[in-house]
Amino acid sequence: MPQYAAHTVETATAYVIAALEATGAASHEDFDVPGIVTTTHGLTQTWDFQEIDSRRFWGIAATFLRA
Repeated sequence: MPQYAAHTVETATAYVIAALEATGAASHEDFDVPGIVTTTHGLTQTWDFQEIDSRRFWGIAATFLRA
């Protein structure tokens, strides 16, 4: 049986940073990453953020854009 990496706050944080940086439009430093992670986890009740709808993810991220 294959071993799967556990989804944790650390893997969720890495996912958020990678998603934010992948666009090339902004750095993860432009966002409150812990806020995105906490809110997303609260809504989804999982640390596996790969399953979240992309529109929902970006809606959450937009609310944590630093001014």
